[in-house]
Amino acid sequence: MRKVLNWFSTALTVFLMVIVIVLAVIVVAAKASGGEPTILGYQLKSVLSGSMEPTFQTGAVIAVKPLEQDEKQSLQKQDIITFQSEEGIPVTHRIHNVIHSGVHTMYETKGDNNNTIDKDLVLSDNVTAKYTGFTIPYAGYFTQFAQSREGSALLLIVPGVFLLIYALFLIITGLKSIQNQQ
Repeated sequence: MRKVLNWFSTALTVFLMVIVIVLAVIVVAAKASGGEPTILGYQLKSVLSGSMEPTFQTGAVIAVKPLEQDEKQSLQKQDIITFQSEEGIPVTHRIHNVIHSGVHTMYETKGDNNNTIDKDLVLSDNVTAKYTGFTIPYAGYFTQFAQSREGSALLLIVPGVFLLIYALFLIITGLKSIQNQQ
């Protein structure tokens, strides 16, 4: 029985430490990258609208791969791209048509759930990334919360408090064990 308790105690400690470290990395990565964490060269973006449903749902997190300049002009119809809109807002839509005009390449885009094609053409220079096919449903709600000031504090403090309480429990248990042996 004592071996099982020791094993459980060790597993719980490691689990809590891993949670604290992972949450700290997510929060710091989100803050350092200006709101969108980058992991292994892929940007994680929260889906804020339903324009691309059913490909990905509102509240999902998608992984996009940032593109080099030469890759931006070789995209094809049906590729899903992230680009800067005229207002400077990042948008992720599907390429509906590729238009070559002299040295410029432009893309006609459309959200899968939208009835019409986007009103503005996207210049290849405004394309920032390409969708990789990786989606985590509902995780966007978590990342939006984690990026807020309250969320950052809560996600770092709560696991830390649990770890401290557990450490106090282990110290008290150890002291009682030493007193019982005397």
